[in-house]
Amino acid sequence: MYTFNFAPVLAGMDQLLLGAWLTIQLSVAAMVVGLIVSVACAAAKTSGIAPLRWTVDVYVEVIRNTPFLVQIFFIFFGLPSLGLRLTPNGAALVALVVNFGAYGTEIIRAGIESIQRGQMEAGTALGLSRLQIFRYIVMKPALRTVYPALTSQFIYLMLTSSVVSAISADDLAAAGNNLQSQTFASFEVYIVITLMYLAMSIGFSAIFAVIEKAAFQYPLSR
Repeated sequence: MYTFNFAPVLAGMDQLLLGAWLTIQLSVAAMVVGLIVSVACAAAKTSGIAPLRWTVDVYVEVIRNTPFLVQIFFIFFGLPSLGLRLTPNGAALVALVVNFGAYGTEIIRAGIESIQRGQMEAGTALGLSRLQIFRYIVMKPALRTVYPALTSQFIYLMLTSSVVSAISADDLAAAGNNLQSQTFASFEVYIVITLMYLAMSIGFSAIFAVIEKAAFQYPLSR
């Protein structure tokens, strides 16, 4: 019979909370920067400029068809050979942004292509600039269409961030590994970590639901 002992885990909870806070910081920063990268790449991919489309296609295919662990190792261990050295947390952020950017590009591209061309032609007829058409007629309806898929990818990004512990980034998974090596309470430590990741996922989902309601749902006109 196994006797649970959560006392060592509770004693080291400050380590886990610090790791969880870094996980949240990395995830939010990667979400924001990754979304900007995704929008820019999706706009380039749907443009009429062939070199831009080809460049984005190569980027998307390379990232989507290679393991995230290999990508983060390349950034952290490979780039120093070219003279570019990053801290573990910095390399983790870059890897998360690069990874999300590829998946987000395809999600947003699908949303852009769902907009009927007649709506863009109507914007042109009204005298809107290309930037205004992209911002008001294309981008916002496209984001509304793909918002559920995009937020699911955001949650997956947060969960994927646990891999960054492989390069000694101080995230929740790394904090859990350190605590487990100190206490040898493996079962209890990983139960708590699992619950913390679950809580963060539910919390992000709730925040995304509030954002969706505020940004994309409008009261019916009377």
